[in-house]
Order: sequence, then C-alpha cells, then structure tokens
Amino acid sequence: MFAPLVAALLAVQSAGAAPPTLHSYADLALDPAGRQIATVDSTQVQDAPSASHGLVVVRAADGTVSQRLDPCAVCRYGGPVWSPDGHRLAFVGSGEGGATLYVAEGATARAVTRIEGLASTPRWSPDGNTLALLITLNPSKETGATQAGARQVGELGELSLDSQRIAVVPAAGGAVRPVSPDGTFVYEYDWTPDGLGFVGTAAEGNGDNNWWIASLRAFPIDGAPRVIAAPAHQMNAPRVSPDGRTVAFIGGVMSDFGSVGGDVYTVPLAGGTPRDVTPGYRGTVTGIDWRGARLAASVIVGGETGTAWIDPAAATVSEVHTALQSTADAEMDARGHTVAFVSQTFERAPRIEIGTPGHTRAITHDNDDLAPVVAARSLTWQNEGFTVQGWVLQPRELEAGQTYPMVVQVHGGPSAAALPRFVFGGTMRDLVAAGYFMFLPNPRGSYGQGDAFERANLQDFGGGDLRDIMAGIDAVEAVAPVDEARLGIYGHSYGGYMTMWTVTHSQRFHAAVAGAGIANWGSYYGQNGIDKWMTPFFGATFYDDPTVYDRLSPIRTIKNATTPTFLYVGERDLETPAPQSMEFWHGLVALGVPTSLVIYQDEGHGIRQPAHVEDLSARIVGWFDRYLK
Repeated sequence: MFAPLVAALLAVQSAGAAPPTLHSYADLALDPAGRQIATVDSTQVQDAPSASHGLVVVRAADGTVSQRLDPCAVCRYGGPVWSPDGHRLAFVGSGEGGATLYVAEGATARAVTRIEGLASTPRWSPDGNTLALLITLNPSKETGATQAGARQVGELGELSLDSQRIAVVPAAGGAVRPVSPDGTFVYEYDWTPDGLGFVGTAAEGNGDNNWWIASLRAFPIDGAPRVIAAPAHQMNAPRVSPDGRTVAFIGGVMSDFGSVGGDVYTVPLAGGTPRDVTPGYRGTVTGIDWRGARLAASVIVGGETGTAWIDPAAATVSEVHTALQSTADAEMDARGHTVAFVSQTFERAPRIEIGTPGHTRAITHDNDDLAPVVAARSLTWQNEGFTVQGWVLQPRELEAGQTYPMVVQVHGGPSAAALPRFVFGGTMRDLVAAGYFMFLPNPRGSYGQGDAFERANLQDFGGGDLRDIMAGIDAVEAVAPVDEARLGIYGHSYGGYMTMWTVTHSQRFHAAVAGAGIANWGSYYGQNGIDKWMTPFFGATFYDDPTVYDRLSPIRTIKNATTPTFLYVGERDLETPAPQSMEFWHGLVALGVPTSLVIYQDEGHGIRQPAHVEDLSARIVGWFDRYLK
C-alpha cells in the first residue's frame, strides 16, 4: 500500500515543487518584562545534508520579528541572554577557530571580545555592567564526552586536559579575565546577587569524566574558591536565591551530562548539607530559576512536559501545567507571570508559545504547512507495581485487516526519556514510511515518574527495564495491528546495550540494530572516557566489585544469541568505544549469527556527518527489511 505514496512523492519532486523546510528555534530567552523573545533560528530542507548556520532572531510577544542578527557568516550561535534592563542581548558566535561574544542593542550586534578557543553560556552581572561566560582556551576537542575524542596516541598520562573556566569581561568591551582557576573544569554556574562572584559545579582533572564527582563551589571574583556542598549524587543548574542566602540545584542519579533530571535540592550559600525540597514528587524536574522565594520549574510527568512552581520552604510542588508535547527552553519573566517556550509533538512541528502558565498561544507559524508523516499515541501499562509510559508511532494510513512489523526503539541514558519530537527526516521517518510501527518505551530508570522510578534499575540493567518493555509490547499488541512474528529492536548508547542484552536473553525479536552499545562492562570500565558515571549505577567500581559488572554483561550470554544483529559505532567514541561493538560482533561471527558492523570514521558518540547519517539510516531500514519482511 506504500507504493502509491512513494510514487506521489516522486511525482511532486519531478514537477519541480520545493521540498519541505523545517524551521527550528533554539536557546529561547525571554526578556525580564516578558515582551521580547530571542531565539537561535535555523532551517533544514528535507533530506538536505545539513541545516543553515542560523541567526539570532528577536520577536515581540505577538510574534512580530523586530531583529535578525547575523554578524558572522560562518558562525554557530548560542546562548542568547537579556540584560537585566531588557535593552541589550548578549550571545556567542563560534567559528573560525574561536568564539566571539556579541552584544546587540537594537538591530546592530557589536563584538565585545574574542576568545581563542571555546565559549558558551554568557550571563549578565546583576548591575548589567559585566558579562561572564565559560571559556576553554586552546582546547584539544569540543566540550563534552559525546563529541569525537582526541586521538589517544603518545604517553597517555602526559596528555593535556582541557579546563573550562568562568571568565568575566566588561559589557563595553575588552579582554576576558578568567575567574576560576586553571585545572578546574566548571560545568554550570550562576552569579551571586551582589555581583561579587559565582556558584558553580566543578571538578579537577578530566572534564568529560568528572562531572559525576563534581562539587558545588563558590568562586569569588577576587578571592579563593571554596566548596559549598559535595553530595554523592549528580548536580545540575545551580541557582542562587535573590537574597543571596540559598543555592538551589537539580540533583539525582544522572547517567549523561546534559540529560538533566531529578529532584530539587537547596543548601545555604555559606555551606551545609543539601535538602531535598521535592521529596516523593512523581515527576522529574529538568530546569529551575528563582522568582522571588519560589522556583519556576520545567518538569516531565509521565509522557507530558510543562511547568510548575516549587516552594522550597514548604517543600511543595504546585501549579503543574503539562501537555502531551515537548516543551524546551521554558523561561519566565521577572514577575513570574509570563512564560515562553518552544513546543512540538511527533505530528506537529516546533513553534514558540507565550502566555501565562497553562494558557499559552502560538506566536510563530513558519511550520504550519508541514504535514505530519506519522500518527502517534501515548500508551501506559502496569508492570510489577509500576505505571509505565511509552509512545506508539505508525503510518498515517493503514490497510484494514493487515498486520505490520514493529521496531522497538530503546532510548539512551538510561537517565533520559523518549519525548515527542516532530518527525521530519531520519531513521524514524524512514522506518514508518517503509510500513513499520515503532514503539518508544520509557521503562524504569527513565525520567518522568519520580526519583524512585529513576533509581529502580540500579544494579539491574536489562532486568526490570526489559520486563517493562516486554509488557509494553504486549500492551501495544492489544490495541494495534502489530505482527508478533515480525518484531525488531533498536537502540543507541544505553539503547545499544539493551539491544545486545535483549538478543542474548530473548528470542522474541527477529532482527536487531545496536548502535554504540556495550558488550562487556568489565572491559568497558577500562576503555571508556567517562568511567565515573558507573559507580552510582553499579554500586562500586569495577575493581572493587567486578561481579555485578560481569553479571550484567551481554558477552557472558553471547551463546544464547540467534537474532540477526547489525552494529555500528563512531571511530572516536569516548562514551562507548568501538572495541565494545567489535567484541560483540566477534562473538556473533564465531557463533554463525547473521551480523554486520560499521565503524564510522572520525565520528564520536553521535553519528553526525551528513553522508554517514544517510548511510546509517539506509542500512538500518535495509536490515529490518531483510529480516522482518
């Protein structure tokens, strides 16, 4: 039934019609008065090799564009932030071997300073006279473990380590002045209200690895740093209260830097023991900012996202407004009255919304003509005392009486969640267009159901979470025309591990794709560049307790594997190094199980080069077609 659809698309292209274009909005910043919104806008032509380099766009609250700022033709822009008076906008342009901090007042952006290296996260001082930002001078690689790693050659102990530092510069222009010490990697930060310093999460040594053991610190502009708190769990988004007495942060078990979620904690700026001010909350907090004595928060609740208010003094969460959509970059005005965010669903392309919490309206319409290419629904089911949620995607037109193959896609993390993103291109579109149902479960260990649910897979990878997924497949088959005999499983990173684990513990699936997976937790501990994330999840280091690592390694049960499995990985992947995929592939070859392994040159943890992305999607669809059709 899909041949007419393909023929129709080809007819449109041959007639010379322009291909669809997706308009994206990133890094939303709402001015203190709630009257102006700045975003980094870019466009992506369907099936084009890459998106436009982007520009900074300023809109009024009714969506009218007042400024388009593009001072650097080769730069990638990021981090727009309004001055306290709302009259100036700062942002960073990265390119040509360095980064430039810009300030725009009206239609003109002027360069404030140039950094020979990396720069991000500009923040205005409370008086608006100074700008701070995070800088890395003479870096060996892009910041973050998901980026392609520097080649490990030479004497490894002698390799230089990057330091990401807080630096300040006069808003009028000048040279940057580092504040935090060299050798310390600062991950996130915030000004203190007196403008005399900062709080931040930081650690010494390898910046990619040591976020999981970072402490919360004070960094005076003139003075020595000190530790405020050093909890055993991970921290993100430190925010200083307006009275300067309290620091709030998001804390919890987090497997990946940048994938933020947990409860909210507060601790005195003077130092002390952090206190959980959202205990027992059946959702996940992903962002916070002080507004008076309360915290405006972004939350995931089940499969919904939205905003809420947190009262730290009363330890309560209230005024929760969520919907079955993804809401990104939610920001409140200074009064806590107006909220703005970017929203999207699987069937609706991104748009900017603004209004009061729970009563927002769309103010952008660039994507209104983009038709959905999938049909999606949220599904919940019960398993072992948990309420579990996931998403079912399917072709928009089904043939009566016909059953369809289904691919289960397990998200990475595990501390993450499958959330709605408009399906415009890539593997998900290609699979659904080829006639597949897709199932995106959020099993135990995922965000959205509270801290206890997130911790429910500790020392149990592939146990309860796999049982949740299997029960979810049963729930899908009860409501959708899915063929049990044509099930596939697919995942990347932790999803790649789960794929390897599943094919060595179940014969339910007839094809599998494991991207950047982990075959052997013991050898992985010594190979990967971020081993510090593992201790909270395994309970000890591999050297202290190898038994739990060994018990959860798919390679130990490789002789059970019969499912045809395609594997892929980036050559310079720090998070899940290529030898892990090679080890699993070698086992499958030795056992005569149909398999294929592709290692993508110069790629890191994510496959990003356009030619590689296109090749990978074709290989994944082709693999499932071969064994499920």
